[in-house]
Amino acid sequence: MDPTLVPRKRPRQARSRATVERIVSSAREVLLHDGYDAFSTNRVADAAGISPGSLYQYFPNKHAIVAAVVERYADEIADQVAASLTDRLGEAGPDMVRDCADALVTALEQHADLLRVVFEELPARQNAARRAALERRVQDLVAAYLSAQAGAPTSRRPAAMAWVLVLAVENLAVRWVLDAPSLSREEMLDEMVRLCRGYLPVAEVRAARA
Repeated sequence: MDPTLVPRKRPRQARSRATVERIVSSAREVLLHDGYDAFSTNRVADAAGISPGSLYQYFPNKHAIVAAVVERYADEIADQVAASLTDRLGEAGPDMVRDCADALVTALEQHADLLRVVFEELPARQNAARRAALERRVQDLVAAYLSAQAGAPTSRRPAAMAWVLVLAVENLAVRWVLDAPSLSREEMLDEMVRLCRGYLPVAEVRAARA
């Protein structure tokens, strides 16, 4: 991990944790209001009501603060999608695919303004690790779902299939939320289901058609 993205010290006391929470929450608001280019530690400190010196006790620079904001945002999305997938590990068919795709779109829509900053303003190098962490969490659950399906072909690794499916669905969902294309939510979800059904194992496709 890039050492410039690591907090200076881990908060152990309740007061320190509260300060870090205030810094991260304020940083999120500054990032949304001012954008990444204008984002600075001084603006975050001012918004949090603390001195720049106090801020630097916990974060070495603005990149570390942004990383904390993005990590928390990724956790929020992952938790919502993971909850949807976990509840459906024993299910099969297009309804399961549609519900999970819908959960992802819903999570992305809730904070579309922050989503735009993350995908369109942040430097790709800093954002890559956070996006990868989010994708891995969802991929692990998708892989578990695929492994549990009866008749899954042994020639295809569930982890590899999950990687393809998650990236495809994630990028479609992100672009739908950010670009607002002439495609309704229902149409978009229908197309996602068709895409996944065409890629899933034959046994799963048959189950989906039953």
